[in-house]
Amino acid sequence: MLRRREFLQLSVGVLAFGCQKPAAKSTKNLRFAVASDGHYGQPKTDFRLYHDNIIKNLKKEHAERRLDFVVFNGDLFHDDITFLPEVKKVFDSLGLPYYVTRGNHDHVTPEQWRAAWGYDLNHAVEIGKNAIILADTSNEKGEYLCPDIPWIDKQLAGFTKKENVFLFMHIPSKMWTEHGTTCPELEKTLTKYPNLKAMFHGHDHLIDVGKNTSKPAFFDGHFGGSWGVEYRGYRIVETRAEDKCYTYQFNPDTQSKVNEQVF
Repeated sequence: MLRRREFLQLSVGVLAFGCQKPAAKSTKNLRFAVASDGHYGQPKTDFRLYHDNIIKNLKKEHAERRLDFVVFNGDLFHDDITFLPEVKKVFDSLGLPYYVTRGNHDHVTPEQWRAAWGYDLNHAVEIGKNAIILADTSNEKGEYLCPDIPWIDKQLAGFTKKENVFLFMHIPSKMWTEHGTTCPELEKTLTKYPNLKAMFHGHDHLIDVGKNTSKPAFFDGHFGGSWGVEYRGYRIVETRAEDKCYTYQFNPDTQSKVNEQVF
Protein backbone atom coordinates (compact mmCIF):
# COMPACT_ATOMS: atom_id res chain seq x y z
CA MET A 1 0.00 0.00 0.00
CA LEU A 2 1.37 3.43 -0.93
CA ARG A 3 1.97 5.92 1.84
CA ARG A 4 0.07 9.17 1.46
CA ARG A 5 3.15 11.22 0.46
CA GLU A 6 4.21 8.59 -2.08
CA PHE A 7 0.68 8.48 -3.50
CA LEU A 8 0.52 12.26 -3.86
CA GLN A 9 3.88 12.37 -5.60
CA LEU A 10 2.86 9.59 -7.99
CA SER A 11 -0.48 11.24 -8.70
CA VAL A 12 1.17 14.53 -9.57
CA GLY A 13 3.70 12.68 -11.69
CA VAL A 14 1.00 11.23 -13.95
CA LEU A 15 -1.17 14.37 -13.99
CA ALA A 16 -2.02 15.36 -17.56
CA PHE A 17 -3.41 18.70 -18.69
CA GLY A 18 -6.03 17.19 -20.97
CA CYS A 19 -8.61 16.41 -18.30
CA GLN A 20 -8.44 19.83 -16.67
CA LYS A 21 -8.97 22.21 -19.55
CA PRO A 22 -12.53 22.98 -20.62
CA ALA A 23 -13.60 21.67 -23.98
CA ALA A 24 -13.06 24.16 -26.77
CA LYS A 25 -15.83 26.65 -27.40
CA SER A 26 -17.95 25.85 -30.41
CA THR A 27 -21.06 27.12 -32.14
CA LYS A 28 -22.10 23.51 -32.78
CA ASN A 29 -24.56 21.72 -30.57
CA LEU A 30 -22.94 20.09 -27.56
CA ARG A 31 -22.40 16.33 -27.67
CA PHE A 32 -20.93 14.33 -24.81
CA ALA A 33 -20.76 10.86 -23.28
CA VAL A 34 -21.27 9.65 -19.71
CA ALA A 35 -19.75 6.37 -18.51
CA SER A 36 -19.86 5.15 -14.93
CA ASP A 37 -18.69 2.44 -12.59
CA GLY A 38 -15.54 1.09 -14.15
CA HIS A 39 -14.34 -0.28 -10.78
CA TYR A 40 -10.73 -0.48 -11.88
CA GLY A 41 -8.95 -3.07 -9.77
CA GLN A 42 -12.01 -5.02 -8.61
CA PRO A 43 -10.92 -8.59 -7.84
CA LYS A 44 -12.16 -11.42 -10.07
CA THR A 45 -13.14 -9.06 -12.90
CA ASP A 46 -11.52 -8.28 -16.26
CA PHE A 47 -11.17 -4.63 -15.25
CA ARG A 48 -8.29 -3.88 -17.61
CA LEU A 49 -10.25 -5.30 -20.55
CA TYR A 50 -13.34 -3.29 -19.56
CA HIS A 51 -11.28 -0.11 -19.53
CA ASP A 52 -9.53 -0.93 -22.80
CA ASN A 53 -12.97 -1.41 -24.34
CA ILE A 54 -14.50 1.82 -23.05
CA ILE A 55 -11.54 3.85 -24.30
CA LYS A 56 -11.65 2.10 -27.68
CA ASN A 57 -15.41 2.60 -28.01
CA LEU A 58 -15.35 6.25 -26.97
CA LYS A 59 -12.53 6.97 -29.42
CA LYS A 60 -14.61 5.31 -32.14
CA GLU A 61 -17.63 7.37 -31.09
CA HIS A 62 -15.61 10.56 -31.35
CA ALA A 63 -14.12 9.65 -34.73
CA GLU A 64 -17.51 8.83 -36.25
CA ARG A 65 -19.87 11.30 -34.58
CA ARG A 66 -17.79 13.73 -32.44
CA LEU A 67 -17.63 14.09 -28.68
CA ASP A 68 -16.90 17.39 -26.95
CA PHE A 69 -16.02 15.68 -23.68
CA VAL A 70 -16.64 12.62 -21.52
CA VAL A 71 -17.70 12.34 -17.87
CA PHE A 72 -16.66 9.28 -15.89
CA ASN A 73 -19.32 9.49 -13.21
CA GLY A 74 -17.86 7.77 -10.18
CA ASP A 75 -16.49 4.46 -8.91
CA LEU A 76 -13.40 5.04 -10.96
CA PHE A 77 -11.50 2.37 -9.05
CA HIS A 78 -12.50 -0.28 -6.54
CA ASP A 79 -11.62 0.58 -2.92
CA ASP A 80 -7.82 0.39 -3.24
CA ILE A 81 -6.32 3.87 -3.69
CA THR A 82 -3.15 2.50 -5.25
CA PHE A 83 -5.16 1.91 -8.45
CA LEU A 84 -5.96 5.61 -8.86
CA PRO A 85 -2.79 6.63 -10.73
CA GLU A 86 -3.18 3.63 -13.04
CA VAL A 87 -6.82 4.31 -13.93
CA LYS A 88 -6.02 7.97 -14.47
CA LYS A 89 -3.36 6.97 -16.97
CA VAL A 90 -5.98 4.91 -18.80
CA PHE A 91 -8.42 7.84 -18.92
CA ASP A 92 -5.67 10.17 -20.14
CA SER A 93 -5.18 7.88 -23.14
CA LEU A 94 -8.67 8.86 -24.34
CA GLY A 95 -7.22 11.95 -25.99
CA LEU A 96 -10.35 14.02 -25.25
CA PRO A 97 -11.33 16.42 -22.49
CA TYR A 98 -12.83 14.39 -19.66
CA TYR A 99 -14.07 14.99 -16.13
CA VAL A 100 -14.61 12.74 -13.14
CA THR A 101 -16.73 12.49 -9.99
CA ARG A 102 -16.02 10.52 -6.83
CA GLY A 103 -18.02 7.36 -6.21
CA ASN A 104 -18.53 5.47 -2.98
CA HIS A 105 -15.74 3.05 -3.93
CA ASP A 106 -13.26 5.87 -4.60
CA HIS A 107 -11.81 6.01 -1.10
CA VAL A 108 -9.73 9.18 -1.32
CA THR A 109 -9.37 12.33 0.74
CA PRO A 110 -10.05 15.75 -0.80
CA GLU A 111 -6.30 16.38 -0.87
CA GLN A 112 -5.57 13.12 -2.67
CA TRP A 113 -8.34 13.81 -5.17
CA ARG A 114 -7.02 17.29 -5.93
CA ALA A 115 -3.47 15.99 -6.32
CA ALA A 116 -4.60 13.37 -8.84
CA TRP A 117 -7.11 15.32 -10.92
CA GLY A 118 -6.12 18.95 -10.47
CA TYR A 119 -9.51 20.13 -9.21
CA ASP A 120 -11.74 19.79 -6.15
CA LEU A 121 -14.35 17.12 -5.46
CA ASN A 122 -16.98 19.74 -6.24
CA HIS A 123 -16.13 21.22 -9.60
CA ALA A 124 -17.87 23.24 -12.32
CA VAL A 125 -16.81 23.91 -15.91
CA GLU A 126 -18.04 26.41 -18.48
CA ILE A 127 -18.10 25.02 -22.02
CA GLY A 128 -19.10 27.79 -24.38
CA LYS A 129 -22.82 28.43 -24.03
CA ASN A 130 -23.12 25.42 -21.71
CA ALA A 131 -21.88 24.42 -18.27
CA ILE A 132 -21.45 21.22 -16.27
CA ILE A 133 -21.51 20.78 -12.50
CA LEU A 134 -19.74 17.81 -10.92
CA ALA A 135 -20.92 17.28 -7.35
CA ASP A 136 -19.50 14.94 -4.71
CA THR A 137 -21.89 12.44 -3.07
CA SER A 138 -19.59 10.31 -0.91
CA ASN A 139 -16.54 10.51 1.35
CA GLU A 140 -13.34 8.64 2.11
CA LYS A 141 -15.34 5.96 3.97
CA GLY A 142 -17.65 5.37 1.00
CA GLU A 143 -20.84 6.58 2.68
CA TYR A 144 -23.89 7.62 0.62
CA LEU A 145 -24.30 11.38 1.07
CA CYS A 146 -26.37 14.26 -0.24
CA PRO A 147 -24.31 16.74 -2.25
CA ASP A 148 -23.32 20.20 -1.02
CA ILE A 149 -26.63 21.89 -1.91
CA PRO A 150 -25.56 25.49 -1.13
CA TRP A 151 -22.54 25.02 -3.39
CA ILE A 152 -24.72 23.66 -6.21
CA ASP A 153 -27.13 26.58 -5.73
CA LYS A 154 -24.25 29.04 -6.02
CA GLN A 155 -22.98 27.43 -9.24
CA LEU A 156 -26.44 27.40 -10.82
CA ALA A 157 -26.98 31.04 -9.86
CA GLY A 158 -23.76 31.90 -11.67
CA PHE A 159 -24.81 29.99 -14.79
CA THR A 160 -28.27 31.49 -15.36
CA LYS A 161 -27.20 32.95 -18.72
CA LYS A 162 -26.02 29.59 -20.03
CA GLU A 163 -28.31 27.82 -22.47
CA ASN A 164 -27.83 24.40 -20.92
CA VAL A 165 -26.48 23.22 -17.57
CA PHE A 166 -25.99 19.55 -16.65
CA LEU A 167 -25.44 18.14 -13.15
CA PHE A 168 -23.41 14.99 -12.49
CA MET A 169 -23.59 13.08 -9.18
CA HIS A 170 -22.57 9.48 -8.71
CA ILE A 171 -25.19 8.59 -6.08
CA PRO A 172 -28.81 9.54 -6.84
CA SER A 173 -30.62 11.91 -4.51
CA LYS A 174 -33.82 9.83 -4.45
CA MET A 175 -34.53 6.27 -3.37
CA TRP A 176 -35.43 4.95 -6.81
CA THR A 177 -33.78 1.74 -5.59
CA GLU A 178 -32.11 0.75 -2.35
CA HIS A 179 -28.89 2.30 -3.69
CA GLY A 180 -29.63 5.97 -3.12
CA THR A 181 -30.10 8.85 -0.71
CA THR A 182 -33.00 11.16 0.12
CA CYS A 183 -32.25 14.85 -0.46
CA PRO A 184 -35.54 16.81 -0.72
CA GLU A 185 -33.80 20.18 -0.38
CA LEU A 186 -31.83 19.47 -3.53
CA GLU A 187 -34.97 19.11 -5.63
CA LYS A 188 -36.31 22.40 -4.25
CA THR A 189 -33.06 24.09 -5.27
CA LEU A 190 -32.94 22.63 -8.76
CA THR A 191 -36.46 23.69 -9.67
CA LYS A 192 -35.38 27.35 -9.44
CA TYR A 193 -33.21 27.05 -12.54
CA PRO A 194 -34.98 26.33 -15.85
CA ASN A 195 -31.71 26.02 -17.78
CA LEU A 196 -30.64 23.03 -15.66
CA LYS A 197 -31.65 20.36 -18.14
CA ALA A 198 -30.88 17.10 -16.36
CA MET A 199 -29.01 15.15 -13.70
CA PHE A 200 -26.81 12.14 -14.42
CA HIS A 201 -26.10 9.30 -12.00
CA GLY A 202 -24.02 6.17 -11.87
CA HIS A 203 -23.92 3.84 -8.86
CA ASP A 204 -26.81 1.49 -9.68
CA HIS A 205 -25.43 -0.75 -12.42
CA LEU A 206 -28.85 -2.21 -13.15
CA ILE A 207 -30.41 1.06 -14.32
CA ASP A 208 -29.86 2.48 -17.83
CA VAL A 209 -32.99 4.63 -18.17
CA GLY A 210 -34.29 8.04 -17.18
CA LYS A 211 -36.27 8.63 -13.99
CA ASN A 212 -39.12 11.06 -13.45
CA THR A 213 -38.48 13.98 -11.12
CA SER A 214 -38.62 17.78 -11.28
CA LYS A 215 -35.56 17.49 -13.53
CA PRO A 216 -34.86 14.42 -15.69
CA ALA A 217 -32.42 12.02 -14.03
CA PHE A 218 -30.51 9.58 -16.23
CA PHE A 219 -28.52 6.47 -15.37
CA ASP A 220 -26.01 4.75 -17.63
CA GLY A 221 -25.66 1.21 -16.33
CA HIS A 222 -21.96 0.41 -16.03
CA PHE A 223 -18.86 -0.27 -18.07
CA GLY A 224 -17.01 -2.30 -15.43
CA GLY A 225 -17.66 -4.12 -12.20
CA SER A 226 -19.08 -7.57 -11.52
CA TRP A 227 -22.83 -6.91 -11.91
CA GLY A 228 -25.39 -4.82 -13.74
CA VAL A 229 -27.22 -4.62 -17.04
CA GLU A 230 -26.15 -7.24 -19.56
CA TYR A 231 -24.04 -4.89 -21.70
CA ARG A 232 -21.19 -2.55 -20.75
CA GLY A 233 -21.93 0.74 -22.43
CA TYR A 234 -22.27 4.49 -22.08
CA ARG A 235 -24.80 7.30 -22.47
CA ILE A 236 -24.78 9.92 -25.23
CA VAL A 237 -26.30 13.38 -24.76
CA GLU A 238 -26.83 15.95 -27.52
CA THR A 239 -28.21 19.47 -27.27
CA ARG A 240 -30.67 20.44 -29.99
CA ALA A 241 -32.53 23.44 -31.27
CA GLU A 242 -35.71 24.71 -29.62
CA ASP A 243 -34.35 24.18 -26.10
CA LYS A 244 -34.39 20.38 -26.36
CA CYS A 245 -31.86 17.66 -25.67
CA TYR A 246 -31.63 14.09 -26.94
CA THR A 247 -30.12 11.13 -25.12
CA TYR A 248 -29.72 7.39 -25.42
CA GLN A 249 -27.69 4.54 -24.06
CA PHE A 250 -25.28 2.91 -26.49
CA ASN A 251 -24.61 -0.81 -26.46
CA PRO A 252 -21.22 -1.39 -28.12
CA ASP A 253 -21.83 -5.16 -28.36
CA THR A 254 -24.78 -4.75 -30.70
CA GLN A 255 -23.87 -1.26 -31.98
CA SER A 256 -27.39 -0.17 -31.04
CA LYS A 257 -29.14 2.67 -29.23
CA VAL A 258 -31.11 1.85 -26.09
CA ASN A 259 -33.83 3.91 -24.39
CA GLU A 260 -33.82 6.96 -26.66
CA GLN A 261 -35.43 10.04 -25.12
CA VAL A 262 -35.93 13.73 -25.84
CA PHE A 263 -36.02 16.05 -22.83
